Amino acid sequence: MKVVLSIGGSVLAPDLDPERVTEYAAVIGDLAGAHDVGVVVGGGAVARDYIGAARELGANEIELDRMGIATTRLNARLLIAALGDLAARTPPTGYADAGEAMRRGEVPVMGGTHPAHTTDAVSAALAEDTGADLLVYATSVPGVYSDDPKEHDGAERYGELTARELVGVIAELEMEAGASAPVDLLAAKIVQRSGLSAIVMDGSDPTAIRRAVEDGEFEGTRIRPDGAERLAPSDE
Repeated sequence: MKVVLSIGGSVLAPDLDPERVTEYAAVIGDLAGAHDVGVVVGGGAVARDYIGAARELGANEIELDRMGIATTRLNARLLIAALGDLAARTPPTGYADAGEAMRRGEVPVMGGTHPAHTTDAVSAALAEDTGADLLVYATSVPGVYSDDPKEHDGAERYGELTARELVGVIAELEMEAGASAPVDLLAAKIVQRSGLSAIVMDGSDPTAIRRAVEDGEFEGTRIRPDGAERLAPSDE
């Protein structure tokens, strides 16, 4: 099975703890023993801090995007260091290089690629380009909600959504000022067009990622291709 893991910077390295990065590397190494695995890493709080400071200094939005990309690649290098010989030695900057690493039996660990593209979208594009069987978004939020659960106690978590439904939910969230979603709209649209099977889950415990891939057990939301049969009970 081909698996793409999208690991948020806020869960991989919220405080640059080497032990925590090592725990994620151990899980990825276990999965790579049985599957072809590609990884995309986000920037997290470190990226937000740099972007915030640069914005106050007058940087434009493209410059801020480039700063965020640079930070995601630093986080990717942390994970590469922990993976050792299992990983491609540098973060691929394109999908073809990442796919080639997977065919060699290595684990490519990517960060961002282009301004205006989040690592959410990079993960979906990598999964599409490599023909992944499963895309896992390991985030700090346990699934897709009807509203921002950090701001609204009554926010409803969806147990399962079609890709089309995911696009609709994310579009509504992004229209609300200040609302946040665990996956952005571009990523959701790539998931839909490519017919990907995906999971949006709480990735704060690295071992939960292993259970999600190996056993299909996770706390979060399953995304199924449009037209596919329902696979899991829904909380809708």
